[in-house]
Amino acid sequence: MFLDRGEDVKHAENRPLLAFILVTLFIGAGATVFTEPSIPTWYAGLNHPSYAPPNWVFAPVWTTLYVLMAVAAWRVWRKTGMNSNPLIAYAVQLVLNFAWSGIFFALHQIGWALVEILTLDLAILVTTILFFRRDRLAGLLFLPYLAWSLFASFLTCGFWQLNG
Repeated sequence: MFLDRGEDVKHAENRPLLAFILVTLFIGAGATVFTEPSIPTWYAGLNHPSYAPPNWVFAPVWTTLYVLMAVAAWRVWRKTGMNSNPLIAYAVQLVLNFAWSGIFFALHQIGWALVEILTLDLAILVTTILFFRRDRLAGLLFLPYLAWSLFASFLTCGFWQLNG
């Protein structure tokens, strides 16, 4: 069956969006190398703050956030190109996001994880502001991630207080 030229163009236009989503999800999934082995062992043995959500909540929340982040980054990329301050900030916060899992779950360094996540919060805030300046919807798409990260900081602080 033959595709018309319009469908080819539409698919080509969607490839960068798909790439942003896949790369972002890949980075998020990569962090499970640190988390998965520690959840039934070390993490299960920690004293948990009363406001800690059940473990099953994290995967769907993070998957949703990663997709929203990727769509936001793609929207900014369409306006600024890859070599721009907003996308550099995006990359920095992705690296910090990945690093938190290693510090908390693999190294079991809750205090350092708290310092790291506060740095991550700042990087997310900067990225959100930069995204808002380029594309209002991109900035709005980053707000749930900022909110969740702030909650995760509060949660990390609770783990540190109870187990540090």
